[in-house]
Amino acid sequence: MSRSLIAAGALALMAVNVSADATTDLIESQIRKIDARIPINSIKPASIGNLYEVELGSGEVLYSDAKGEYFVLGQLYQLSDDKGFVNLTEQRANGQRKELLEAVAADDKVTFPAQGPVKASVYVFTDVDCPYCQKLHQEVPKLQEMGIAVEYLAFPRQGAGSPAHQKMVSIWCADDKQAAMTASKARQTLENKTCENPVLEQYALGQEVGVTGTPAIVTQEGQLIPGYVPAERLAAMLGITAE
Repeated sequence: MSRSLIAAGALALMAVNVSADATTDLIESQIRKIDARIPINSIKPASIGNLYEVELGSGEVLYSDAKGEYFVLGQLYQLSDDKGFVNLTEQRANGQRKELLEAVAADDKVTFPAQGPVKASVYVFTDVDCPYCQKLHQEVPKLQEMGIAVEYLAFPRQGAGSPAHQKMVSIWCADDKQAAMTASKARQTLENKTCENPVLEQYALGQEVGVTGTPAIVTQEGQLIPGYVPAERLAAMLGITAE
């Protein structure tokens, strides 16, 4: 390939990059007109032509035209011949959840491991005072028997200083976290304990990944399943059949 062709290609690529940067800067400036304090994580071309995907600091996703004059808040779907409507917005959110939850250290979770070969694992954001969280915990032995590990993360719904927050600090600081979790879910009184713990950090993480109530189940692929789900139904959703 001649030097002239290489140079021409490099100039064309630079022009594309400059154009893209100018577009994202324009969209950002338009949003700043509404409120200069709006946090913007990223602006990049969307899966559909002539639209840009704008991720806000709240986790919400907007879609904008190239001039930042028109915005759509909602879900973007693609019609697939074999899968029907595919939710591209949710797919993107799943990937973000997966990445964030995989970064949580094993010691920061209260894990009930699968019995025998591990077929699946789920993250569960929980509040020990939540009745449906207590009900789900009664299903944990069934999930373990079916080869499904349950990895608990803290989500005290009333936030810092709430009774649930204090109880969950005691759980995360207990010598036997599993036993403390089970006792608390059975409404037994725990010994008050304090230590360096991730309870409020996980509460913030839950809000970041879209948790609005408990229990909130997240699959290994990042799919968010809100609310209580019986063991057999959850296993079926994970593609596991009870033997």
